[in-house]
Amino acid sequence: MKTVKKGLDSALSWFCVVLFAVLVVDVSWQVFTRQVLNSPSGWSEELAKYVFIWLGLFGSALVFGERGHIYVDFAVKKLPAKVQYVVGLLMQVAILAFATLVLIYGGWQVTELAWDQKLAGLPIAVGPLYLALPISGVLIVFYTVYHLVGILRRTESAVEDAEPDVL
Repeated sequence: MKTVKKGLDSALSWFCVVLFAVLVVDVSWQVFTRQVLNSPSGWSEELAKYVFIWLGLFGSALVFGERGHIYVDFAVKKLPAKVQYVVGLLMQVAILAFATLVLIYGGWQVTELAWDQKLAGLPIAVGPLYLALPISGVLIVFYTVYHLVGILRRTESAVEDAEPDVL
């Protein structure tokens, strides 16, 4: 599983870098056409919206792989080690449930509903663009199962100490 995770981390990192580069070029083109040419590009705004959504979803999946997601651990760190362990497991199970139900199942339902819907500014349908929801959900489920197994085997701590205590 470690080898798959390393490969997935690398591929996802590069994919996010490419998406970010496309977003920068696209928005720069939009600003150039609006400010210099005085004729705004209609398609670039639409493209930027969807590239930004994809970047957010796949970037968040990458952050889940690094266990860098936001959680409030101030109170949990004050609890006994056994309770921290249980809370850590419950957090991973909650993430697993959310990703499965909302991102994969709900995302697939939305994708099917919008599959043939056309975009005004781009010559493509909306449905394939919505595939980012279930795909990022599958990635988050993989990463969550990976970390859940690590917590159960005690190769990972139940509550990650990502930042020093401020309070």
